[in-house]
Amino acid sequence: MRWSSGSVRRAARALALVALAAPAGADMAYVTCQSGDALSVIDLVALTEVARWPLPGKPAGVAVAGGAVYTVAADTKTVRRHAPSGALLAETVLDGGPIGIAVDAARGRVFVSDWYEARVRVLDAATLAPLTDLATGAAPAGLDLSPDGRLLAAAERDADRVSVFDATTLAPLWRAPVGTRPFGLRFAPDGRLFVANVGSDDMTVLGAETGAPLATIRVGARPYGVGFAAGRAFVTNQYAETVSVIALDTLSPVATLDVGEYPEGVDSTGEGHIAVANWFSNTLSVIDGQTLETLAAIETCDGPRAFGAFIARDQ
Repeated sequence: MRWSSGSVRRAARALALVALAAPAGADMAYVTCQSGDALSVIDLVALTEVARWPLPGKPAGVAVAGGAVYTVAADTKTVRRHAPSGALLAETVLDGGPIGIAVDAARGRVFVSDWYEARVRVLDAATLAPLTDLATGAAPAGLDLSPDGRLLAAAERDADRVSVFDATTLAPLWRAPVGTRPFGLRFAPDGRLFVANVGSDDMTVLGAETGAPLATIRVGARPYGVGFAAGRAFVTNQYAETVSVIALDTLSPVATLDVGEYPEGVDSTGEGHIAVANWFSNTLSVIDGQTLETLAAIETCDGPRAFGAFIARDQ
């Protein structure tokens, strides 16, 4: 059953009233739960869930930027913009197969990958009105903006490559082959692009300016996403139920960490920790990026995916 915008607003406001208050300045995780048609809000200082929003349509993609939370519900093809309280601010229904999302808050744009139509949709960040489309290879999935905001990268799963665009002009800059079936990707703090290849169980590292190949790193079975903390890359391995830890300076393996079942979305906190959404375990693992100790496994709503940059960091 499809929920109306009014129903979503009323439910979100009701939940916001009963949610526990988060400490001022806390890092917050907004974890989309595909199976549960919901989103878990998790205080990463207190290490507890503080709110749960109803979110119909099997949400997976998520991005937190510009003081708002953006979600993509794949089944209903709905992109939504939420206030941090959960209030619905805008929504739109797209054609094709929307899945991944990234936000360019500085230029007021939202990018949504379209799995079925080989394109990235460009939307107005406030209203979610469509602005234009960017052509990609087959089945684009993960999206990310470079730390300096100049570049937009798209992982093209069925083309086995990555495309990078100028985030200002939206002109294509370069395309580069990677491993088999790239899905998640992320720019490192130093600007290099790390791409998780679910079909070849490895990670490709590219130079961001030209797409020059820098390294191919073996990781665990079915790598999905990548995040960064404490000078390291953390790669979630779906089938292995682990996270591979790679040193950014040498690109050599540091450790393999056990997490929950079917880990997917991964992002970093302002405290140098890593958060991992475990789809089949219904938990969010929080890991100290320096010591590699698991600090908590926090219960979430059913089926957490958290595909994207899902953490609002205290600045």
